[in-house]
Amino acid sequence: MTFSGLVLTGMVAAQPAAAADPAGYQNVRINEVTSSNNDTVELYNSGSSTVSISGWKMSDDSFSPQSFSPSSSSIPAGGFVTFNSPKGLGDSDKVVIYTADGTVVDRVEWATNGAKPATARCGGDGTGAWVTTTAATTFGAANAAGCPASIPAASKVRINEVTSDGADTVELYNGGTSAVGIGSWKYVDNDTTHSPVTVSSSSPSATSIPAGGYVTFTSGIGLGGNDSLFLIDGSGNTIDSVTWAASGASPSDERCSGGFQTSASATFGSANSCSGSGGGGGQTGHLLGGGGALTSGCTPEAPSGTGSTPAGTLAWPGGLDVTIADNVCAFTTSTGPEGRDVSGLAFDPANPSVLWAAKNKNWLYKLVKSNGKWIPDASWSATGKQIRFAGGTGQPDSEGLTVGSNGHIYVTSERDNANNTVPKDTVMEFDPAATGSTLTPIHQWDMTAQFPQLNTGNKDDANLGFEGVGYVPDSWLTGNGWVDPLTGAAYNPANYPLHGSGLFFAGLEWDGTLHVYGLNSDGTFTTFGTIATGKVSVMDVTFDAGTQRIVATCDNTCGETHTLMKVDASGAIVPDVTYTNPAVMPVDNLEGFAIAPTSTCVNGFREAVWSDDGIYGFGTGTSSNGHALYSGTFPC
Repeated sequence: MTFSGLVLTGMVAAQPAAAADPAGYQNVRINEVTSSNNDTVELYNSGSSTVSISGWKMSDDSFSPQSFSPSSSSIPAGGFVTFNSPKGLGDSDKVVIYTADGTVVDRVEWATNGAKPATARCGGDGTGAWVTTTAATTFGAANAAGCPASIPAASKVRINEVTSDGADTVELYNGGTSAVGIGSWKYVDNDTTHSPVTVSSSSPSATSIPAGGYVTFTSGIGLGGNDSLFLIDGSGNTIDSVTWAASGASPSDERCSGGFQTSASATFGSANSCSGSGGGGGQTGHLLGGGGALTSGCTPEAPSGTGSTPAGTLAWPGGLDVTIADNVCAFTTSTGPEGRDVSGLAFDPANPSVLWAAKNKNWLYKLVKSNGKWIPDASWSATGKQIRFAGGTGQPDSEGLTVGSNGHIYVTSERDNANNTVPKDTVMEFDPAATGSTLTPIHQWDMTAQFPQLNTGNKDDANLGFEGVGYVPDSWLTGNGWVDPLTGAAYNPANYPLHGSGLFFAGLEWDGTLHVYGLNSDGTFTTFGTIATGKVSVMDVTFDAGTQRIVATCDNTCGETHTLMKVDASGAIVPDVTYTNPAVMPVDNLEGFAIAPTSTCVNGFREAVWSDDGIYGFGTGTSSNGHALYSGTFPC
């Protein structure tokens, strides 16, 4: 047979599956395997409906398909099933899963000790990158807890698009920050008579894939309906796979946020055309919702200060569709035209159905979901609560907020808007259970003296102080080996008995640095120094337990980007990776950013929310004009 100029012998294209294959079998994926502890295999259903696995079989690299006894004969949508391999699995081996009719569903291969303690799809969504886990197995639950802190570069290469319409083209995408050599990598389809073919021997030949780049080649083994593609590195580890139904890859099957879906046309070398959510590979998203007429007193403010995106920034890793998530002009207040805009955002870790929002001038909102929109919780306050400095005075220029371990809301202020030429860089602690329409802080910590460069008598300089703040638990700092700048030794929380159970990282808009503080219960504070984010500015700060990273967010000043910070081998907190916003979003003063806890995950994704400080959207006359909140998805 001839495929695009390649002459092949002794190979038979995959045959269409019989009608006996259960509906949705392509959505069942091997999710985790251990070659010890009874040689357990976990399957995950990434689809939206239950799939029967009655009569299914498995094989490895030495035994033919065998029946197995799963923990359940069917897998619900988003559910797991486990079973013990009917024969032993080796240190270097593979697992292949078949339907009762013999159709290959999924397969995974691993090199020596790759499945000890386990090899797992990081993220646990049935489509994540295969890695060797660093902790005990996580059967029956998402794999994030066992995934390494840093995913290997090779595992960030993904199958991004496939066609089986005669051209049989495969596209790979590198979502990492460095080039990956793929010259020795191989691929194979679900025909078990086929031997894997090297990528470098395919046409056009490819030996590496750049960071954020694509490689496209023609399959040398032919691809058919009801087929699969498996990508294997030079050591024998599975990197990625995709399985499709009879017409799934004709004209194209492409990666989107909810998995692969059929596309009306191929988009090789450019953004995928996903009509649903986006996801890996730089697809085109859609801005959904909005509308409604602007009301009196709601005057959107055009964005200012737009700057370039930092070098090495990667595409948004979650879905690229974005929804307008508030009602038009929902945050008007009595404190002037700037009262319309929302800055800081934070999900409540104790109740992820609650989103806290700080708004300048000097207002705090408790938001809950209603018909897909974030609206003020009427049981707390339908119009928000005004906040004051200690003593009940002034108008805090409230920009950032975070939720502490005690459930209290900590808000940063750059200045007193009643005297806006003078900086007042403070952190205020509020008890959300306090009654009344106005809140005064339980404690207030004033760091203004640390930033003399802001005290020039100019209101613009005074407005470049604390823009965001994030609470970071001591357990993360100690668990990752953070070195205390004050002692030069490993951070020991017991040295600071009044600070509670975590530190606060305040983002300075002036220069993009993070300033670390222990906020003591007696009203004093400990300064732990300054951390560079690699950005010229910071507008919001959050700690995300899902990625185990501190996230420093910058608006259009830095190209709408989010830098994830980690503790490096020397014990310093440094930038790890930077992502831009979904491309569909407006380039505005998007000053707030929050990611929902992983407890809210659905099909491997959770909500991300942005706030527009000027509710400009795409400008006058557009459906986004007059809205402050945007909702998208971020990987679990």
